[in-house]
Amino acid sequence: MPKNNIEEDWVYNNREFNLIFILFISSRKMTDNVSKERRREIMSSVRGKDTKPELIVRHFLFSKGFRYRLQNIKLPGKPDITLQKYKTVIFINGCFWHGHKDCKIYVMPKSNEKFWRDKIETNIARDKRNIAELKNLGWNVIILWECELKKTIRENTLTNLIESIPNAKIL
Repeated sequence: MPKNNIEEDWVYNNREFNLIFILFISSRKMTDNVSKERRREIMSSVRGKDTKPELIVRHFLFSKGFRYRLQNIKLPGKPDITLQKYKTVIFINGCFWHGHKDCKIYVMPKSNEKFWRDKIETNIARDKRNIAELKNLGWNVIILWECELKKTIRENTLTNLIESIPNAKIL
């Protein structure tokens, strides 16, 4: 509690300044509400394997009797799941990172737009190149999108997955 009028005036003016500053900042277009260090920490925790969509597909395949290999580094693009017996690879793509068109999850960030557009376009080009290489090697390529594994449509997606695997017999 302020002891005299000078301190009271300073506290009042400081509050007024903070209010004006907050109003000024909130009226500007905010690009990010966390520090660069915190953003780096968040982005570095984004996993490239063992994601929830991958685990859903792996559990389903295993429950149906399929045996598979993960992250096969000998194949172009290091597919998420390799079904050697059926000469089939499965990529489970995140809608944002792989630029899934016409998807609610894929929204181009407003900040640093050029960086993100270039990054996602590079990912899409690399995906196309890897798929073409795999097909040239005789592999059946299946791509599942993160949005296709949402609870409401998951069962249908996984049923279609089994039907996409050539010569597959369900247990």
